[in-house]
Amino acid sequence: MNAYSPPDGPEVVDIAIIGAGFAGLCMAIKLKQAGITDFFVAEQAASLGGTWRDNHYPGCACDVQSHVYSFSFAPNPNWTRQFAPQPEIREYLENCARDFALAPYLCFNMGLEQAVFDEDRERWQLHFSNGRRVSARVLVSGMGGLSRPAIPDIPGLETFTGKRFHSQQWDHRYSLQGKRVAVIGTGASAIQFVPKIAPRVAQLKLFQRTPPWIMPKPDRKLGALERWAFKHLPFTQRLARSALYWALESRVIAFARRPKLMKVVQRVALRHLRKQVPDPLLRQRLTPDYTIGCKRILISNDYYPALSRGNVGVVSEAIERIEADAVVTADGTRHPVDCIIFGTGFQATDPLPHGLLFGRQGQDLMDYWSKGAHAYLGTCLPGFPNLFMIVGPNTGLGHNSMILMIEAQVDYILKALERMRQDGIGALEVKADIERQYNQRLQQRLAGAIWSTGGCRSWYLDPRSGQNTTLWPGSTLSFKKTLQHFELRDYLSSRLPGPVPVAAPIVAHPLNLQEAVTHEELQR
Repeated sequence: MNAYSPPDGPEVVDIAIIGAGFAGLCMAIKLKQAGITDFFVAEQAASLGGTWRDNHYPGCACDVQSHVYSFSFAPNPNWTRQFAPQPEIREYLENCARDFALAPYLCFNMGLEQAVFDEDRERWQLHFSNGRRVSARVLVSGMGGLSRPAIPDIPGLETFTGKRFHSQQWDHRYSLQGKRVAVIGTGASAIQFVPKIAPRVAQLKLFQRTPPWIMPKPDRKLGALERWAFKHLPFTQRLARSALYWALESRVIAFARRPKLMKVVQRVALRHLRKQVPDPLLRQRLTPDYTIGCKRILISNDYYPALSRGNVGVVSEAIERIEADAVVTADGTRHPVDCIIFGTGFQATDPLPHGLLFGRQGQDLMDYWSKGAHAYLGTCLPGFPNLFMIVGPNTGLGHNSMILMIEAQVDYILKALERMRQDGIGALEVKADIERQYNQRLQQRLAGAIWSTGGCRSWYLDPRSGQNTTLWPGSTLSFKKTLQHFELRDYLSSRLPGPVPVAAPIVAHPLNLQEAVTHEELQR
């Protein structure tokens, strides 16, 4: 780790980053570019990629255009489609790690089991799944908000004797050929995998609680000439990215400021539904009863046709229980199935487990969030000094690319770290009243947005408080402007005690190189 690490105690590092997805890699790249090398990235899995490593179900792809769903400082001229499939996004992240020489900083098979803030030493004491203990001055969470699968609590689920799994935990070894399959949920993943598996199964029953609004997907293959231009004439890709960005950014007006404008979008979605579903009874089942935008808007050109297949049925009745070989609905109908696949999304309002992060006085973060998640700028929390969250509460988007939000947060964290270095600050903690006032203003802005007024119950809203704890109520530009300056007056701070130990460059002494199983691949 560095020369300061005691032989019988925890290893010592200045900055610990948890997670090697878009957020963690962005933080690592920007630290390295700023000349900060005393850090490492701990990743619980055996390779990087975050959500694009974990989600690999059939048809998995991004629903934001490729040129916008990438780092602004690392354009990719090799995207093959307007909306990149999962393997390409994962490959993009691997290329970023290679191009920015991150291999020595990446520590795989090293999942965070517990992080406790030591008030006496003003450091985070970290315990990892591989037995390593690390003492870090600063802790950066890049664990994201959509990483814990949401499995509905259905009576009898444990008695089911067939195969069952969540879309994030797709078992490719299990053959669906000729099987009777139940798909529970109509989340973004189900919209993508149902069309892929429908032709292979004997029968597919889609159990939906609420149908989603679906828009046409303007996807297409990017031709060889386009890719050549993007590679050899970089300004063409910048123009393409800019055009896509502004087209997406303009949608925030309807989402957050003028919800009535969503009626225009809704007419487009209804026309898409009528065009693709000729059966009036099925069309009625697939027509939402809330305003478009209240829940996440999905995009697909093949979902509706898949539901119109002869071997596919849509079940709107509530599930009452699950038996050994069947799903039983509230009307008493028994639906025999061999396999259950959950397309039910993630635990957005409880993004982290209990017992993971402990701040001052041993307070569990999830107890602190017992009435709903909240943070200052979606990044900092009172009672949790030197903890910075990327993709924290109210940083999600309904209209544009999350990578823009990640970059804004990383830039803000860098400014905070630089101020800590300049002033010799040991611990930095946002003031409770500052965080409270910020979130009061945030909720006031969200109250008039389509997510609150559209007449639905979505995962954007925390069921405990009814508040929107996931989305940012404005444009990406307004978020970037809000995080443009680091104001020390908003924080409590304490000075570093005594001389600061000088760390040896971590490049020369990687934390866990023997466990970085993809190290050689990243170096190629």
